[in-house]
Formats: sequence, C-alpha cells, structure tokens
Amino acid sequence: MVSRKARLATSRSVPDTPAAEAPPFGPQASSIVLDLLPVPAALVDLNGDRFAFEAVNRPFRMAGLGTVAAESPVIRLLGSRIRGFLESDETHLEFAWQFGDEVDCRYFRVMFARRAGRRSALRCLVTLVDQTAELRTEHSLRREMMTDSLTGLPNRAGFSDMLENAVGADAIEGYAVLAVNLDRFSRVNACMGALAGDELLISLARRLKGALRGRDVLARMGGDEFGILLTLDDGPGDALHVAKRIHAALANPFRLSDFEIRVECSIGVALGSHDIEDPEDLIRHAQFAVKRSKKSGRTEIYQARTFDIAREQFGMETELRRAIDSGKLTLSFQPICDLASGRIVSFEALARWTNEQGVRLSPSEFIPVAEESGLIVPLGRWAMEEAARTLAEWDATAGGDCGVKVAVNLSAIQLQRDQIAPMVKAALDTHGVSGTRLTLELTESAIVTDPDRIAQTMKALKDLGTTLAMDDFGTGYSNLAYLQRLPIDLLKIDRSFVSGMLADRDKVAIVRAILSLAHALGMETTAEGIETNELGQTLAALGCNYGQGFLYARPLEAGDAYALLQERNA
Repeated sequence: MVSRKARLATSRSVPDTPAAEAPPFGPQASSIVLDLLPVPAALVDLNGDRFAFEAVNRPFRMAGLGTVAAESPVIRLLGSRIRGFLESDETHLEFAWQFGDEVDCRYFRVMFARRAGRRSALRCLVTLVDQTAELRTEHSLRREMMTDSLTGLPNRAGFSDMLENAVGADAIEGYAVLAVNLDRFSRVNACMGALAGDELLISLARRLKGALRGRDVLARMGGDEFGILLTLDDGPGDALHVAKRIHAALANPFRLSDFEIRVECSIGVALGSHDIEDPEDLIRHAQFAVKRSKKSGRTEIYQARTFDIAREQFGMETELRRAIDSGKLTLSFQPICDLASGRIVSFEALARWTNEQGVRLSPSEFIPVAEESGLIVPLGRWAMEEAARTLAEWDATAGGDCGVKVAVNLSAIQLQRDQIAPMVKAALDTHGVSGTRLTLELTESAIVTDPDRIAQTMKALKDLGTTLAMDDFGTGYSNLAYLQRLPIDLLKIDRSFVSGMLADRDKVAIVRAILSLAHALGMETTAEGIETNELGQTLAALGCNYGQGFLYARPLEAGDAYALLQERNA
C-alpha cells in the first residue's frame, strides 16, 4: 500500500500544464475530429506566405473545395481574409460567401475559429455551412412575390423595389414614373367574364411593352393599372412622347372572342427629382396625376400645388368629420321675400362652419369635400334636424305659426345614398312641424343622375306635404321632360342670370324665358342674387314671385333672422 506521503510526493512530481499549452492533435487525430462535423471543415495552417491544410473532412472534399490548399477555392478566394484573421486578435469571424458564376452560384456561411492565447501558432478552423438551397428557394419565393402571375411583369412591390434600387443608387440621372389606367375595363369583366378580362390584360401588356424603349421598365401595379419607369434623356418631353406612343399603340382595337374592343387609357406622369427622399412618393404622385387625367381627358403631369390642395382637402375632411360628430356646425338663415309685398315668406337654411383655426367657412368651401368623402349624408341629416328644430323654436316664440317656411338643400350625393323621405319625416315628427312648412331644394344634376329613383323620392316627399324646388335652374342639364313629369313646385333662377341682368339683354331674355316656362307649367319662381331695388322691381314686373339676395339681408343667425321676420312682417 502506498502511503499518503508517497502519494503527495508523486503528485508534486508532475508539473502543471495549462490547457492552452497542451500539445495539439496530430494530423490523424485532427482528421478524425473533423470527420465528426456534418459540415465542410478544414484546419488551415499559415507558414510564412504559404497555406496548408492540416486536415479536411469528407463533406469538405465532397463539396469540391479541394484537398490541397494551393488548389482550393477557399484559399484562392478567401486567403487574404484568413491571413487577416490569423494576424488579428480575434478568435471568431463569421460572414456570408458566394462563389461560382451566376447560373451555378453557391452560397455558404463561413466561420473562422481558433483557440485563445495561441497567437504564435497561425492555425485556424474553417467551417462552411452550405446555404445554396435555402437562398435559391428564398430568391425564388421573392421573385414570385415581386412578379405579377398573369402578365409576368413586376407587380407593385417589385416595381417599387426596382424603382428604389435604380433611383436610390443614382443609377438614373433623369427619370419619370408613368401610371397608366385603363378606362371602362370593368365593363369588359362584367360583360365578357374574368377570363376575357385577363386575356385583354395580357394583350395590353404586350402592346405597352412594344411602345417602350428597351431600358424602360413596365410593371402591373394591380387591376387595370400599369406603371412605367422611364429614363429621360431630353427632359419631360420624353415622358409626353412615350405617352403619345402608348395612346397610339392602343388605337387599334383588341380582338376578344367575336368582339373587337377599343381600349383607351388615362396617363399620369410624375417627374423624378433630387428632392424626393422616398421613391414610393413618385408612384403616389403619378397615381394622383392619373385621377386628374381621367377628368381632363389628356396626359397630366403631377403638380405639387394641386397635390397640396388635395392634402388640404383631406385635412379638411378629417376636421369636418370631428365637427359633425361634436356639433360644431351652425345654420344661418337668408330671407326670401315676396317681390310684390316685400314680406318674408321663407328662409333658406345655409350651413356654416368655423374650423379649429377659427376660420369661418361657407358651404361652397366644405360642401364639395363633404360630398366627395360621403360626409354629406350625416351633414344633411344634421341640417334637416337643425332646421326643423329652429322652425319649432320660432313657432314657440311666436305662440303659433310664425308665418314662414324654411328651405333646406338636398345634395345629389345625399339623394343617392340616403333614405330621404324617412329622414325628413323623422325630423318633422321629432319637433312637431308640419311638412307644409318645409321647402326642399334639389339641383338639376341630382335629378339627372337617376331620374326614376329621384321621382319616387320626390313623390314620397310630396306625400309629406313639402314644397319641392329646383335650385340653380339653367346651370345644369335642363330637361323639359323632367320638369313636366316631376312634382316640382318652384324654380330658383340662378344668380349668374340675375346679377348684371339690367345691363345685359341676353340675360334678360333668359330670365324672361324661364319665367314664361315656369308660368306655363304652373310653377312659382324665386330669383337669387338681388342686390338693388331696381333689379327687384324689374323681376317683379317680369312676373317673378320671390327674391333672395343681399338687398334683403345677408345670411343671419337664428335669433337675428327671427328678429328681422318680426320687424319686416309686423
């Protein structure tokens, strides 16, 4: 038995060897260890200026990365990086690497590693993870995501990506984006089916491609809209020239089944500049110009001021919605007088709005925004309710019928989207006001949009006892058949015919004709825009029944309007 003292002596006889100083594996041992790794790996030595493989594993050889350092693409292509790593203080370095031509390119994740504290030994482990299959799948999926499956063109995302790469890298000096939108394409889908619509889009894409130059980029943005990235050599004129070629390319009809279909388009142009930070803005600008093109019928170039106005209207829409929800609008009332007696017979209710900046806006400023955004429906409902409530208050103050009607305007959009008769009846019933006390003013354009439906609505309103007036007569799409067929009680002569009438024979003739027509159809008339006694007397002499204008009063708040009524009709 060995004594404890002897064991201690034996233990002290073996010198301590730090782990960092342990003898390295030999080549055979290194090869065995590397063969345990499932990825290509090699132990690389640097002796002076020459590299050598101490060991490589089977996956390294199978990957075609060589067995001799001088012949290996790893050393040939990455030798300088390996040298820099070995001469640095780093113990790990990882990066992506690809080699090979474009068709047969291979992708690896490469890692260099070595033991800490062995700076004197210029040796490291090189491992490579083959990511070729994954990246090819990723590239394939990305290509599918960026490509329109129907036409094979770049889609909206692909076009935006290409635009950002081309413009962001300053690869293009002068450039423009064109948005091309087909007119009436929805009718093809509706009448001939989606397959015919797809066939038309494919044929159209071919023609558009043929109208462009080789370096121009065509994309399908979605639906029936295409986008084009143009390189401009001679300024904006290039974009307009290409637009003309596109229109010319679409001049010949397309053959679909047994039909020949002529396709027209609207084109919007957005010119590139160094001020544009986000290339995506160019696409939005071109699409904004397309909307203007649809209205004007010609190619439109984006103008910043026009876009700013649209942004202001969008901001007004947001603010108007809050004002309607919080009850921040008011009604003003302008008197309508009997031209023979001078008595007030009615008040026209006019919406007024003081915005959050304290600016008082008239209906001509915010009503178009309300109509475009759909806010005209809640706004119209509010106006009807407020008019009925005010009339009921006047009656209560007078101790009975105060002797006047209230006229409320109905928008064409409101007539299309709302149930007008039930809405009017609810307002009248809520405040206990008779329908005979209410005049509803419609424009000619409202009647033309859907005459059959409007006729039913007007009949329902007449059943409530209301008076129906056609507002701004003569400025729209006048149709005598509508006047004869629809239950219209009153024509309002637009101020454009009345103002300056005494100095214009043509205006006198128009007003005289309108008054004769109204008399023949049994309708009463109101002239707008009367500002002088002479004008009011002349209209009365011509047979006009009522007058409205600054001669009698500007629009007044409810309390002031009632005071004027008491004074004038006392």
